[in-house]
Amino acid sequence: MVRVLAKDASAFQAALHAARDFRGDVTLELHDGTQVEGFVYDHSSSGINSERRIRMLPKDGSARLTISEDRIQAIAFTGKDAAAGKSFENWVRRYAEKRLAGEKACIESEPLD
Repeated sequence: MVRVLAKDASAFQAALHAARDFRGDVTLELHDGTQVEGFVYDHSSSGINSERRIRMLPKDGSARLTISEDRIQAIAFTGKDAAAGKSFENWVRRYAEKRLAGEKACIESEPLD
């Protein structure tokens, strides 16, 4: 698990951008002590800190959240990247290996879990 504190401004901004591109869940630790875990789908990075926002889908299924960047104390990458290792090239390689081994190879995708 990677955890980045807001004290290090450049690393924190890089982590926020990475969170938007990450295909798994992140945990935001807020200054008031609460933690929110979910999928970050948007990060507005223009303007001053109080105007910058993170938008996320909470893991618990509650309503979408918009959180001001200045409320975030730390960010941690806590979830599994759902697409890790599942590139098209890897799929073609596994398909070809199965066919060459005489095994049944099909086009159905693998389960996410």
